[in-house]
Amino acid sequence: MITTEMTFDELAALMKKAAGITVDPRELEQASDSPFDSFGLDSLGLLGIVGELENRHGRSLPPDSERCRTPREFLDLVNSTLTAGA
Repeated sequence: MITTEMTFDELAALMKKAAGITVDPRELEQASDSPFDSFGLDSLGLLGIVGELENRHGRSLPPDSERCRTPREFLDLVNSTLTAGA
C-alpha cells in the first residue's frame, strides 16, 4: 500500500535503474518543468520507469504516464494514481 508520495529522489533513482541516466535529484527538482529530454531521458527510458513502478506497486499506471513531458507532470500523475488506491 502506498502511503507517501514518490519524490524527486526516487525518480532520479529510477532514471538510473531503468534508463541508465544519472541525474542529481536536486537538479531534477529545480528544473522539474524542463522536458525529460533535457536530462537525457527519452520516451523509451520513461516507459522503462513506468514498467518498473508498475512492477514495484503491483498496479497499472494510466496510459498517459509514458507521455508525460516533464518530471513534475510525471510525479503529479504517478502520485495521484498511486495514492488514490492507498
